[in-house]
Amino acid sequence: MTAGEAGKLALLWRGNRQTRSEATAQNNRLNRVFDALAALGIEAEPAIYADDMADEVRQQLLNSDGVLVWVDPISEGQNRIVLDALLREVASRGVWVSAHPEVILKMGVKEVLYRTRHLGWGTDTHLYRTPAAFREEFPLRLRSAGPRVLKQNRGNGGQGVWKVELMSAPAHAAAIVRILHARRGSTPEEMQIGEFMKQCDAYFANEGCIIDQPFQARLSDGMIRCYMGADKVIGFGHQLIKALIPPPPEGPDSQAAQPGPRIMHAAFAPEFQALRRKMESEWTPKMMRLLGIDVESLPIVWDADFLYGPRDASGQDTYVLCEINVSSVFPFPEEAPLEIARLAMDRLKTKSGQATMKG
Repeated sequence: MTAGEAGKLALLWRGNRQTRSEATAQNNRLNRVFDALAALGIEAEPAIYADDMADEVRQQLLNSDGVLVWVDPISEGQNRIVLDALLREVASRGVWVSAHPEVILKMGVKEVLYRTRHLGWGTDTHLYRTPAAFREEFPLRLRSAGPRVLKQNRGNGGQGVWKVELMSAPAHAAAIVRILHARRGSTPEEMQIGEFMKQCDAYFANEGCIIDQPFQARLSDGMIRCYMGADKVIGFGHQLIKALIPPPPEGPDSQAAQPGPRIMHAAFAPEFQALRRKMESEWTPKMMRLLGIDVESLPIVWDADFLYGPRDASGQDTYVLCEINVSSVFPFPEEAPLEIARLAMDRLKTKSGQATMKG
């Protein structure tokens, strides 16, 4: 089968006009995905996006059968407002979009941690929709429950994620808290809790919210990234992270403060089989039912990030969900490009079958 026989896809990521004019299937980080698609007879082309090129990208997508999107929710001061409107439009006109913006709003935001807190991967999770609720409830919770982690609803790279510890009592507006931002290079600061909460007002803009979870004591054991192809596990990544851990004496920019490499593992890696079984047979199906997402609407590739929770009575690990990434999953295990291509083929066949039935 030659490229193009099975359909045509656009792979979309952010760039400028020069990047758009020079982009090929091989001169970018998704080159292995392009190769896997071509091997299955799917024609794929780069679709470099910026807000000021939205009209020409729209036309490109309308000439495709589908689009796979790799764009972070926040990047260098840019957001996805214009892009998401474009993707909704082309999807309404018959182009298959993964991940669709509506699916991102259901599962690719921090609010999913609150909505799914009872599914088995959750913890003592709370949600604040207004600054007033945040100011009223958070200090009392901090005093009674110990260190907390706050997360803005949409973000990446640690933006808007804070560890907060109460340093003085009682927990009123003048109480002192120690805060640590999850962004790389951050150092602990102490300030009045009222001042800190005022700084968080920006997170409520555009119908935003703040999610509140307990700090996980086993953070230093690392984070497990569970890579999913629709509803099946396609690999794992384990990384010793440094976010929300105070930097060493050498400083926040020292080598000792940098996270360890993410070690990739295949889906069948023995050490992660308990997590795999839970993801495939329990947690993902329950999430889909709760959020109203069917298999065909799940992103082609997404991941769920887990921290180690307290060991259970038998000494086995438990896992606490800390984030779901849908907008721009990369890097991924070496098995992922083939799985992405296979799933894309299935979606294109489904789209073609639906078009035939309508015809």
